[in-house]
Amino acid sequence: MSDLSESGVVFVFPGQGAQWDGMARELLDTAPAFAAEMDRAAAALDPLTGWSLLDVLRGVPGAPDLDRVDVVQPVLFAMYVSLTALWRSHGVEPSAVIGHSQGEIAAAYVAGALDLPDAARVIAQRSRLLAELAGSGGMGSLVLSAEKAQEYLRRWPGRLTLAAINGPQSVVVSGEVQALNELLVQCFRDDVMARKVKVDYASHSPLMEPLREPILTGLASVSPRSGVVPFYSSTTATLVDTADLDAQYWFDNLRGAVLFEPALRAALAGHRTVIEVSPHPVLLDGIRATIAAAGGTATAVGTLRRGHGGPAQFEESRAEIMAVR
Repeated sequence: MSDLSESGVVFVFPGQGAQWDGMARELLDTAPAFAAEMDRAAAALDPLTGWSLLDVLRGVPGAPDLDRVDVVQPVLFAMYVSLTALWRSHGVEPSAVIGHSQGEIAAAYVAGALDLPDAARVIAQRSRLLAELAGSGGMGSLVLSAEKAQEYLRRWPGRLTLAAINGPQSVVVSGEVQALNELLVQCFRDDVMARKVKVDYASHSPLMEPLREPILTGLASVSPRSGVVPFYSSTTATLVDTADLDAQYWFDNLRGAVLFEPALRAALAGHRTVIEVSPHPVLLDGIRATIAAAGGTATAVGTLRRGHGGPAQFEESRAEIMAVR
């Protein structure tokens, strides 16, 4: 076992995009801590979703597809918390957590703010509501600063919004499909790297307003508590008391911008290691760029990689952080 507590480890949980077919199969068969947490997640999620988490992860014929938002979000939540259990089984404990968009639900559970039934309820009910907005909007990823992106967005007032700040030169925009397409064309003309995100709704924008009352009503029974691990919120960009992570917070998390970069900057003080706890590193470049821009020396690593979901990849990632002790 290896105690990294002296290094100050931040666990980061991304939103969507880290998923891939077969991402859990090897660890389900070879890593007892991972498999046990996945079983617990399945017991909490399956009654709420109406499908089998383990069937999806094992690719059982007839299991629902990861392209569905009401499938991929609960599945990724289960992956994040099970990978956390795997890190912890090797003596790597988080001294702080940050979640990005839906990743905040896993962060809240890992921090001790939500018990597993409540966390499962938040991810299952909210993703099911999101599925009802299919076709209502779109999102795009731009290699720009937040300030420069805002200059672009002024050309489409009320139609596009800054949805996420992932790094010094990495943002996501969200809004109406036609306006998004026009923005992407303009970026191409200006030699700005940009791409459409593979979703057909506009998270972190005013187009989420129809979900306000259903979320506030559906999650009214969620009972957050003060956690045992510091929780840096990418909804507020501050260290928060997790007793405040009620239904209103989980709507704000979906409606407002993801302030990941400022949240990470706040967490970097006193922390020398950042681990993206996911089946594929989707935030790692932005994390490293943020560390560099802040003048820090923290080490940032991923956990698994697309096509490499077994113990060998995990051991490679673990070996990287041993060097910072």
